[in-house]
Amino acid sequence: MSKPVSRALLVIIGIVAGVVIAGIIYTAMGYSIFSGEKEPETPDKNENAQLIELAYSIVESIRDGDYAALSEAAPPEFGVVFSPYATIVLKPNQCFFAEQIAAFETDTSLYMWGKYIDSGEPIDMTVADYFAEFVFDRDYSAAPIIGVNHIIRRGNALENIKEVFPNAIFVEFHIPGCEKDGAEEFDWSTLRLGFEEYEGGLKLTLILHSEGAV
Repeated sequence: MSKPVSRALLVIIGIVAGVVIAGIIYTAMGYSIFSGEKEPETPDKNENAQLIELAYSIVESIRDGDYAALSEAAPPEFGVVFSPYATIVLKPNQCFFAEQIAAFETDTSLYMWGKYIDSGEPIDMTVADYFAEFVFDRDYSAAPIIGVNHIIRRGNALENIKEVFPNAIFVEFHIPGCEKDGAEEFDWSTLRLGFEEYEGGLKLTLILHSEGAV
């Protein structure tokens, strides 16, 4: 059974057991799932399982460099915003349409994705370099903690996803930092995928990176 299906089944089991409560942690099979403060727009709890399965398929497409599959997750009329940090700034953050994402593999153009939070210098990178540093800098397909509409850990950057994308629901793939002297270090990182309704389904509209270093 594939990883996405296994995790989707875990959510369904949790729902059946009556343990879907905001802020409760579900732990099984070596990972945890957080249910956030805000429920998805639909009252059908099975939507959470479908959402997580969709999110895992996108993470695996990113991991495998399958940009054609990634482009299919984007709404055809709107782009996907890429934010290198938790603070979303629509300009200069890049926004790419589905057809542009499909061509990422051969795209060697230099883009300005935002500004480094520590220096304020522009983040001028190719798609390949940006994905290596600000999208799949760690293996999020193996993240031990998954958040649904829940920000698992905050860094120093302002969290403004709910202000910029008020209609979005999001799945967060979180890798905790290493522990030292009983306390978690700041080398944690997160990949957050935002989704919005489009023609009766969910489409990807945001790919965001967050980390403990900032």
